[in-house]
Amino acid sequence: MNATSVGALLLCRADPETVRPLAHLLREPMLLTPAGDEWSALVPEGKPWKGTGRAGADTEADGAAEPVDRVLGGWAAALAVGSAWPVLALWWDGDRAGYTLAAGFRRPVGYIWLADGTPAGEGEAMRTFAARLGLDPVLDLQALEELTLPDPDADAGARLTGLLAVLTRTGLTLPPGLGPGESADRLRGVAEVLPGTERVEWAGWRDAVRVELDAVENSRLGPWVRGPGARALAVAEVAAGLPLLLWGARRRSGGWAAAGAVLLVQGALGIAYHRVRGTRPPGGQGRE
Repeated sequence: MNATSVGALLLCRADPETVRPLAHLLREPMLLTPAGDEWSALVPEGKPWKGTGRAGADTEADGAAEPVDRVLGGWAAALAVGSAWPVLALWWDGDRAGYTLAAGFRRPVGYIWLADGTPAGEGEAMRTFAARLGLDPVLDLQALEELTLPDPDADAGARLTGLLAVLTRTGLTLPPGLGPGESADRLRGVAEVLPGTERVEWAGWRDAVRVELDAVENSRLGPWVRGPGARALAVAEVAAGLPLLLWGARRRSGGWAAAGAVLLVQGALGIAYHRVRGTRPPGGQGRE
């Protein structure tokens, strides 16, 4: 890694068809591509973060930009709160590299390494990481804990590569060139030519709601959003989403604003789906 290799990836433990509706709600141009068995990767097309060198000087003139780890953490949380699958954000710049794992409403967990590979995180994070992804509590955890030990031959890029190596046992497979240490431009260029890659772009709230509603209708989630407690959950999502959206907007944090927007849309759709379609008996026939 060097001062110019600022990059990021979002790895979702779900297929692209499942990830696509929520990715739209991030309101950021992304490339969505398969990443192995039941994994997908989102590659940001833009760079809405600060580029920092080893001296810590900003290389982006936009004062509203944020550090890459904060942006990716917000995006991961936004995707995770509206889904039943975990989201792993990988990020790196000239000074550090690390990950953030978000899963549902649970507090995200992460770990950081300095550019030379020096561990700068808490060991407990790796244990939580393994548990939330359902990894082997002995063999996989041992491999993860080795990444938290001093190793003069392993820089930050090697640490992230080691993390990904453990995840290959869950079906994750990243194509060559789509991995730690590459610049954002290089990641985008590689993703664009991969088989199965599609562009996810914001097309307005009307289209976002339509895409999300179609995804619910055509998935196994239909019975769940009509089940007991579905309306209460939807109301809770709206109640949590509005203040989070306002907080993110006030702090100019695109990631956390997106998390609030996802909760609002998910909650509103849950209420609407419950009212319009949830009361219909199986087969779509009305009550006699």
